[in-house]
Amino acid sequence: MANSEDRLVHIVDDDPAIRRSVGFMLKTSGHRVEVYESGAELLKQSGKLDQGCILLDIRMPGMDGLEVQQALHNEGVGLPVIIMTGHGDVTLAVKAMKAGAVDFIEKPFEKEALLASLDQGFGRLSRKEATDDRKRDAEVRLQALTARERDVLNGLAQGLPNKTIAYDLGISPRTVEIHRANLMTKLEVRSLSEALRIAFASQGE
Repeated sequence: MANSEDRLVHIVDDDPAIRRSVGFMLKTSGHRVEVYESGAELLKQSGKLDQGCILLDIRMPGMDGLEVQQALHNEGVGLPVIIMTGHGDVTLAVKAMKAGAVDFIEKPFEKEALLASLDQGFGRLSRKEATDDRKRDAEVRLQALTARERDVLNGLAQGLPNKTIAYDLGISPRTVEIHRANLMTKLEVRSLSEALRIAFASQGE
C-alpha cells in the first residue's frame, strides 16, 4: 500500500471551514491535499486529476455529491469516492454507496474515522482486481445471517428507515433494531457503512 506521503486526497466541500480543518487534519497525517469549493470546480479538472481519493460532501449548492459522483462516472473517472454527510443523510449516503462510493462518514468525524475510510479508498485503488475476492468473502459472511436478518440488511441497503423495514416485514421497529444489532455482530462490523459494504460486495456492486 502507498505511503501516506504518496497519497493525494481531493476535498470537495462548499464550506471553507471544512476544507481548512479536513485539509489540516490530512496534511498533519502526511497526505497531499487538493481542495475544491464545488463539484463543478472538481469536474473542470476531471480529465487531469492526479491519482488519489475524492472526499466529497453530499449536500452542496448547485451540484450535490450524488450528481458529482454520477458526472465523474460518466466521464470515466474511476477514483475512489468517500462521501461526507451531515446528520440524517444516511439515505443519500446509501444511494452514493450503491453508485460505487467506497464509504461514507458522518460530520463531525474523528481523524481516525477519516483515515480508516481513506485506507479503504486507497486499498481499492491498489487492488481493483480484488473485487471477486471481496464478493466471495461477503457471500461467506452473509451465510451466517438468518433469513430475517438478511431481510433487514436488504432493507438497510435500500436506504429504508427502521420503521419502514418493520412495516414491510410485519414486525416492530424494536425487533428490527434487535435484528440489526445481531447481524452487525455476526458480520463483525461496527458501523452501518461496513455492513452495507458487505451487502453490496455480495451483489457485485
